[in-house]
Amino acid sequence: MRILLIEDDRMIAEAVSIALKDAAYAVDWVKDGITANNVLSNNEHQAILLDLGLPGRDGLEVLRQLRLAGNRLPVIIITARDGIDDRVRGLDYGADDYLVKPFDISELLARLRAVIRRQGGQPAPLLTNGHVTLDPSSHEAKCNDATVLLSAREFSLLHALLLRPGSILTRNELEERIYGWNEEVESNAVDFLIHAVRKKLGANVIKNVRGAGWMVEKPP
Repeated sequence: MRILLIEDDRMIAEAVSIALKDAAYAVDWVKDGITANNVLSNNEHQAILLDLGLPGRDGLEVLRQLRLAGNRLPVIIITARDGIDDRVRGLDYGADDYLVKPFDISELLARLRAVIRRQGGQPAPLLTNGHVTLDPSSHEAKCNDATVLLSAREFSLLHALLLRPGSILTRNELEERIYGWNEEVESNAVDFLIHAVRKKLGANVIKNVRGAGWMVEKPP
């Protein structure tokens, strides 16, 4: 799962980036509103953490332009602006959630999991296709009564597939969800991760669609 962090405060951005990476997210960080708008046109991310007091272009304007373009990407505002008018304006402009600094990282991660679930049409805290079940809060996966702990990138791969059961994801699409801008991707990285997940959960958990990509089956 790939997150765009839009934050001009280096200390906050570094702390949030570390926490997100520890929670198995790939993180890309930009520091101003103009760069953010340019990046968002590439549709590389699955959620946004957005500060409001940005140089170049205010965060609310970034959000407004995003929604005017028809982009429904989940957005959580993270800001020191705690007035009720700011909260109302942010939500009315199309934010999915609003978190006031300083905040606890565990709360940010829980809110991020919630907006991503809603975006994927999965309101329950667990992701499942009826065969394999994934717990985003613990990175545990269950299949055939066996529960295993996945590594960060194994989790990211299975999470991306379970958000869209029945849909084929290509190698590039999976790489985009697992790795950030500055992370080197080896040519066989996806194959290695799929092999590792299958070894833990069974060969039939992830289906290979020859020449197209990989998928998990739809719920029965």
